[in-house]
Amino acid sequence: MLKQVSKYWWGQLLGWSVYFLVTLFFNFTLKKTDLSAVTIYLIIFIISGVASTHLFRTLLNKLKGWEGYSFERQLIIFLVLVICTNMVWYFGYNLLLDYMGGNRSKGGNFLMMLAERGYLASFATSFIWWVIYFIWHYIDRTRTSQVDRLKLESTVKELELKTIKAQLNPHFIFNALNSIRALVDENPPRARTAITELSNILRSSMAIEKAETVSLENELNIVKDYLALEHIRFEERLQVRYEIDPDTLELQVPPMMLQTLVENAIKHGISRIVSGGTVFISSRLKGMEHEITIENTGQLVEKNMVNSHGFGLESTRQRLSLLFGNRATFDIRNKDEATVEARVMMPLL
Repeated sequence: MLKQVSKYWWGQLLGWSVYFLVTLFFNFTLKKTDLSAVTIYLIIFIISGVASTHLFRTLLNKLKGWEGYSFERQLIIFLVLVICTNMVWYFGYNLLLDYMGGNRSKGGNFLMMLAERGYLASFATSFIWWVIYFIWHYIDRTRTSQVDRLKLESTVKELELKTIKAQLNPHFIFNALNSIRALVDENPPRARTAITELSNILRSSMAIEKAETVSLENELNIVKDYLALEHIRFEERLQVRYEIDPDTLELQVPPMMLQTLVENAIKHGISRIVSGGTVFISSRLKGMEHEITIENTGQLVEKNMVNSHGFGLESTRQRLSLLFGNRATFDIRNKDEATVEARVMMPLL
């Protein structure tokens, strides 16, 4: 039952309870007035206040979209509400006093009479009440807009990830088919084997198409199928070494990222060297980060060659940025005079 009470009424109950207790305390301790009389007047005053504030709050809510008005228009609305609430509050308070048999001030200063009959108190209290109400709506609107913005950013990131993956898979298939085409006339049995390996790779990639991340173990299985396919093409020219920490096998990585980096190492490194070379793949924990490195025989002639390697490396940067923000890094460089190193650092999920 209590859960069905709105935040507004909980706020009314809490605020007026605090007002009642504080006012009663100061009247009793400072003015030495009769506690029962003060209590009656306070109850009448609070009933008038609740009725008048709720009335104009209801009228304000009928004004659709007032939260989006300019500051100047909201300021005017605020002042009108304070004045109108105060007037209704004041006259309602006096009507209730008269109905309950309260004594009306006779003669004397008119302003004193207004003060005695609650005019200044109702004005100050209504002003504070509306200040709190407007601040509450401002905070609530700000929080709602932040949530909406986060939802929008999440949707945009999801769409970008799907776009990247949609571009990535055709990119990989194109390069794989080129490898198979080179084997068709030269060695048909090996070409058939290559088609089987490609089928395994496509089956695996389709299974993870809907995933934003996959385990490193699944990613390694795809890489091994890919390297088996490429080994048919390069034979002894392609050597592969692994150094995988077993504790990293269940860690999450972007799908097809490792395969893309290995493909890049072969396409831009091994395939350009007559004698071939070695691809070294390692995965280890480094503090609170997951480090993956792919080393291959070859050289980056210039730093701007990194950007010339095409979609694969750019998609790696984009996906890492979308998934981890600035907590993940990707770098490719000449490790020494004969080796290129691509290194990915990701936070532990």
